[in-house]
This record gives sequence, C-alpha cells and structure tokens, in this order.
Amino acid sequence: MPFAIFMLTFSAFGIGTSEYIIMGLLSEIAEDLNITIPQAGSLVTMYAMGVVVGGPLLAILTMKLSRKIALLSLMCMFIIGNILCALSTSYHFLMVARVLAALCHGTFFGIASVVAAGMVDENKKSQAIALVFMGVSLANILGVPIGTHIGEQFGWRATFWLVSSIGILAVLALLKFIPSKLPMPSGDIIGEFKILRHRRVFIPLILSVLTSASLFTIFTYIDPILQQVTMVDKATVVKILFWIGAGLSIGTLTGGKLGDKSLIKSLISIMFIIVIIQIIMLYVNTKVIPMIATLFFWSITGFAVCPMLQALVVEQAKGAPNLASTFNQSSFNLGNAIGAKYGGLLIHFGIAYKNLSIYAAIITIIAIILTLYFRHYIKHRKTNG
Repeated sequence: MPFAIFMLTFSAFGIGTSEYIIMGLLSEIAEDLNITIPQAGSLVTMYAMGVVVGGPLLAILTMKLSRKIALLSLMCMFIIGNILCALSTSYHFLMVARVLAALCHGTFFGIASVVAAGMVDENKKSQAIALVFMGVSLANILGVPIGTHIGEQFGWRATFWLVSSIGILAVLALLKFIPSKLPMPSGDIIGEFKILRHRRVFIPLILSVLTSASLFTIFTYIDPILQQVTMVDKATVVKILFWIGAGLSIGTLTGGKLGDKSLIKSLISIMFIIVIIQIIMLYVNTKVIPMIATLFFWSITGFAVCPMLQALVVEQAKGAPNLASTFNQSSFNLGNAIGAKYGGLLIHFGIAYKNLSIYAAIITIIAIILTLYFRHYIKHRKTNG
C-alpha cells in the first residue's frame, strides 16, 4: 500500500477519536453540565447530523479544489471545532462546537476513500478503503480509551485539547506526504446527483443507515450499560473500550478482505452473525467476562460491514464515486444519529439498558431483508443487461 494512504489513516484516527470519545465521557459530561444521560446522548445525535448535512454540502463546495487542498481544509475545520469543544462552558455551546467539528467528517472520508482506492490496483480497492477506516478502529483502540482516561483524570475538556493536537499533526502529515497532483472528480454535479437516485446506489446508502443505527443503539450508551448493568467501575470501562477498539480494527480489516472476495454474500453473512451476537448480549450483559467477550465479537462484526458498504457504494456509483462515497458517510452518521436517538427514546420510555441489544437486533434484521432484496435486484439487473 502507498505510504500516503497511511497518512489518511492517521487523519481518520483523529476524526474517529473525536467522534467516538463522547461515548466514554458521557457520564462525566452529563454530571459536569448538569444534564441527563439521554441529553448527553444527543451530543452523538447532533454530531452525526452535522456529518449528514456537512458531507454533501462540503462535497459540492470542494469539488473543484485539488484533492490535497480539500483534505487539508477539512482537517483545519476539524481542529477549530475541537478547540471550541475544549473551550465549551455550557451544553448548548458544546453542541454547536460538536456540529462544527462534524461538518468536515463525511466529506473527508468520502474524498479519502476515493483517493485511497485510486492509488491501488482493482483487486485491492476494498482493502485500501478499509485501511483508511482502520484509523477509526485505531481511534477506538487507542484514542477513546486514552481520551476517556485523560477525561476522567483531568476533566473531559482536556480530552478535546488532545484531539485538537492530533488534528494539527494530521495536517502536517497530509501536507508532507499526500501528492499534490491527484485525479480530480470528472463530470458535473447535476450528473453525479442523478446517479445517486438509482436503486443500485440508494439501497446501499439505506443499508449504511440501518447498520449504523443498530450499532449506535448500543454503542452510544456503552458507558452506562457497563457501569449500571455489568456493574464495573470506570477504570474497567476504559479497559473494555480498548477491547472493543481492538475488535473494530479486526472487523475493519476482515471486512475489507471479505469485500474483495464476495461483497454482497459476505455482507449478508456478517449481518446474520450480528443478530446472533446481539441476542446473546441480552443474556450475558450482567456477567463481566462473557459480556466483554460478546462486545469484542460484536465490535468485530459491527465494523466489518463498514468498508464493505463503502466499497459497494463506490462500485455501484462509478460515475459519481466522490459524491456517493461522501453521501455514504452521511448515511453512516444518519444511522449513528438515529441509533443514539432511538436508544435515548427507549431509555426515556422505560426500556432498561440491559434490553437495548434486542432492539438493535430488530434493526439488523430489517437490514438483512433489504440486503437480500438488493442481491436479487442486482442479479436480475445483470441478467437483463
């Protein structure tokens, strides 16, 4: 793999840490800002909605910029947003700062995915995209546990200063190692939007929404689940977050390799396994060791679908890969927002934390049904030319 792809991985590490760190700090932020856990969970929802809105908008605004300048500009926006998070003194200020930090997210991953795929041979495109997403997985292995520990020791604002520093290092890395002359998007914006309306493109986008919603119904509330249901202390939560992060890394790499072999078949198989794991979680969430093992395998499968869906969207939208890839990031984050809000509403109306996994499984089952339909549609389309 070209070394430049690893610089995109490092940048993704910073963005991933910023996105997911809120889960490890949910209790601290809620206590410090005198808000409820579901209100703190809305910080996840609003970040995700920032990605949903910012992704397509900034994809259009950066379309005529060189890919390197676009990536650097997006990372600078990311730094400013996280500095404002560190300076936040109220819930609403923090909410606005989180949205600002989120605006660059979808476009960055969209451009980075296409840039990475364009640097390798056809049979390694899914793996190149998976390598970009590996930054997010590494964020969950290193960034989230370390950031959670720093937040516990020095206050949650210190964590956002750390994230801002990572962003500055990422800008320097991109500046030095990303080639200045990268292929520019071809075609016009209207033509690209027309491609997105095709069933072969918007169904994978819906699948991204559903799989992320299922994941974040549980992941958003992992801190209170572990402390109030599994009954572990905060130090143990940090250790468990490390194992979840390790699972995400394995899942991202596994998803990339499976996607290069048999994309849709692998996607369906992984989704079935996710449902089984979510049902098992319902019965083991009060036992520490079984719960850790279940979360580990859940994180592997939950993130294995991400590079596969990203590759599927790029594959099906050949005439508009940059815009489609960015829209897919918006889809993932719309799912994050829906999952966080869905979980928050379930808790608000009296559903116990321990039962969230079964409600997440319902969403995954819907995704399986839609994927089976999509496989049938693609086969029928190929048969009829």
